[in-house]
Amino acid sequence: MVAMDYEPDAAGQESYILCADCGTVISSANGAGLCVGCLRNTVDITEGIPKEATLNFCRGCERFLSPPQTWVTAQPESRELLAICLKKIARPLMKVRLIDASFIWTEPHSRRIKIKVTIQKEVLANTVLQQTFELLLVVHTGQCPQCTRLAAKNTWKASVQVRQKVTHKRTFLWLEQLILKHNAHKDTININEKRDGLDFFYAERNNAIKMVEFLAGVVPVRTKASEQLISSDTHSNTSNYKFTYSVEIVPVCKDDLVCLPKNQAKAWGNISPLTICSRVGNTVHLLDPMTLQQTDVTAPVYWRQPFDSLATVTDLVEFIVLDVEPSGPVRGKYVLADAQVTRSSSSANNMDDDGMGDDGIYHTRTHLGAILQPGDTVLGYHLTNANFNNDAFESFNQDRIPDVILVKKTYPNRRKKSKPRNWKLRSIAKEAEDVNENTTTVGRGALGRKGGVDQRNVERDYELFLRDLEEDKEMRAAINLYKAEQQEQNVNDEDGDVGMGDSGKKSGSGMKGGKRRTGAAAGAGAGGMEVDDEMDDGEGTEADDEEEDDFPEIDINELLEHFEELDMDAEGGEEVQ
Repeated sequence: MVAMDYEPDAAGQESYILCADCGTVISSANGAGLCVGCLRNTVDITEGIPKEATLNFCRGCERFLSPPQTWVTAQPESRELLAICLKKIARPLMKVRLIDASFIWTEPHSRRIKIKVTIQKEVLANTVLQQTFELLLVVHTGQCPQCTRLAAKNTWKASVQVRQKVTHKRTFLWLEQLILKHNAHKDTININEKRDGLDFFYAERNNAIKMVEFLAGVVPVRTKASEQLISSDTHSNTSNYKFTYSVEIVPVCKDDLVCLPKNQAKAWGNISPLTICSRVGNTVHLLDPMTLQQTDVTAPVYWRQPFDSLATVTDLVEFIVLDVEPSGPVRGKYVLADAQVTRSSSSANNMDDDGMGDDGIYHTRTHLGAILQPGDTVLGYHLTNANFNNDAFESFNQDRIPDVILVKKTYPNRRKKSKPRNWKLRSIAKEAEDVNENTTTVGRGALGRKGGVDQRNVERDYELFLRDLEEDKEMRAAINLYKAEQQEQNVNDEDGDVGMGDSGKKSGSGMKGGKRRTGAAAGAGAGGMEVDDEMDDGEGTEADDEEEDDFPEIDINELLEHFEELDMDAEGGEEVQ
């Protein structure tokens, strides 16, 4: 028997060879026959990938150009900036596999950005080579198209014209606060005041469409779009347009008296035609103060059958409550009550059939039974001798028209005090000077820049708007209020902030000493609703020193701490001619 020795299979043993260039021992599985160092010296997988590139930076808006035409805001050494830099070599990188990319620190003022990039590529059969290289980007400063148009005074491409055909600006003061809270103005480059509203200007059409959609969500409006051809190129079939969006707000405001046509009143829940507007959101809320019945009118429904206000807040008359007795029905915050009132300022010019003048006692029903007490002061519409040029009012049954319709409670004694408000509002724009005059005139945010009579009207509307905020908790919940500093007692400060307190002017009637307007001033101001500029040095009486206990003080918890100045000029806006 022949003995045989076991020999292991050669396939199970790893064999080695020498590198063809340097003689280093390498595995025989290396199909290239070269070590890693010699393979890198022979094959360069970064060939064809540029090692230097340029990066465009706008000095005006501090944005980087993200190819092909997008300008993006990016912080230094951020992921966004890294993505922009890699897009510069995006096409050559498609031939390799990107493993890692990171920033290399450089001096901030050097205008150089360095990136370490690691890539992999298969060079031979079953041979993958990994290599790292540096990409240097030189930052070139310039201007983006938006900043270029701004410098050339060709600032806007789309505009939104907001109009409301009323005699006051309170709606736009309310809109300004809603825009600030929701930051809807961030893309606006300028705001101009017009006769019946405001014009918002935008560099892009999409931003104007967003503003139109925002307005439609907060107030009832109707919109019309138009476009104007600026230039066209017949060879490339391209055109340049300017777009304009006309937005008209419903001309019915809070606390207005409305008389509906009979057919509309029947269609809207058979409500009484004589109603008051209790609130305006994205719909108009109408309330019958005699029955507490309510109805909501949407914008499409209103514009199919529009109606105007019978009387506005400037027609309100001041009454004194003699007696009030709740009659039972309650709906939300409204309580139906029977009330006896008399005018606070009487005149014997108008006599009724019973020989009583304006100081007579009027019996009426009101929805304010929850807040009225005997001795309170209330504002309402005096319809006894009113004469309205309105077809719906003339066709209404005269026997069903009350003598007085009470609208809201007021606080005349507190208004006469010089105590400043402990809160203030933000403003879209700084108070602007009237360049047409040699005098300094200030407005309210984007309003009241024309000076003269327009400024006085805005001051009056602004004071009434602040009173509405104090007396309506629902309105305050929809906007942001800010704490006022102790030293900020003026209405307009040097930084363009809008303060609510004024130690030099009295809120309310605008007259010192607690004096109430009478005669022609009361008629023009409609029962103490005017905010006049006239001052009197008289002293108040003992009765005027009494304050209402239920004055709606604003809780300090409702106020925000940080007040940031907001200025359209600081955001790059220029005056649009």
